[in-house]
Amino acid sequence: MTTNTKLIIDCNTGTEELVDMTAEEISAKKAHEEKTLEEKAVINAKKLTETNLKASAKAKLIAGEALTEDEANTIVL
Repeated sequence: MTTNTKLIIDCNTGTEELVDMTAEEISAKKAHEEKTLEEKAVINAKKLTETNLKASAKAKLIAGEALTEDEANTIVL
């Protein structure tokens, strides 16, 4: 659950204050969250691709078939 508040801490006095975020801060926060989700999706897609390439390479090695360069890179690098 996300909230549209922020905690402001005064290091000199040690006081804490919970305040509402401005419209600009909320917009920036949403943009950051969307970018983070997109980056995670890209990372997950790359991991899935590598997993699939490794499985394909293993199957081809067992069957005595030639590997593609991408398949070979997953087991050599």
